[in-house]
Amino acid sequence: MITNNFKYNSDGLIPGIIQDSKTLEVLMLGYMNKESIDITKETGFVTFYSRSQNKIWVKGETSGNKLKVKDFYIDCDKDTILIKADPVGPTCHAGTTTCFNDENLSNLTFLSILESIIDKKALSKEDGSYVAHLYKKGVKEIAKKVSEEAGETSISAVTKDGRIIDESADLIFHLLVLLRNQNLSIVNVLDELKKRSVNR
Repeated sequence: MITNNFKYNSDGLIPGIIQDSKTLEVLMLGYMNKESIDITKETGFVTFYSRSQNKIWVKGETSGNKLKVKDFYIDCDKDTILIKADPVGPTCHAGTTTCFNDENLSNLTFLSILESIIDKKALSKEDGSYVAHLYKKGVKEIAKKVSEEAGETSISAVTKDGRIIDESADLIFHLLVLLRNQNLSIVNVLDELKKRSVNR
């Protein structure tokens, strides 16, 4: 946990980099002062100091797209803060995931976004929702689709029919649906792979 033993600039501010705690995507950069840091620590939501309005502001206080704090870090020079947070909705005021170029989203970030879409579709009652249809059928049907797509991916590789990318995409999508159905995430799978890599 950070302390307030920082090197503030001449305006009493310090930059705060916000990073998605799950995808590690950099979401935004804002400025903080002692008061906003204290509020952030007390409330658990990222709070900045607005240089343009000269006041404290909670990120997402108007839009509802707040940033739930998970961890605080301070760099070696004590002049920059890194906050890992769970975003509640898009971080950027423009409606994008980050305040940086969305075209450069990491693949892990994209998978997390896709998981969010799956979650929404699973609860959707709209006609024609494939994910909602799978959820209605139950876990056995979802697992069956994963098996089918795995088989088709394998066949594509063996026969060299040129469809291995398409079939792999279908496999990964259905695996994500299965994971979300079990209240799990692709991040849980990656964490397990990291653990195994240490022992390899």
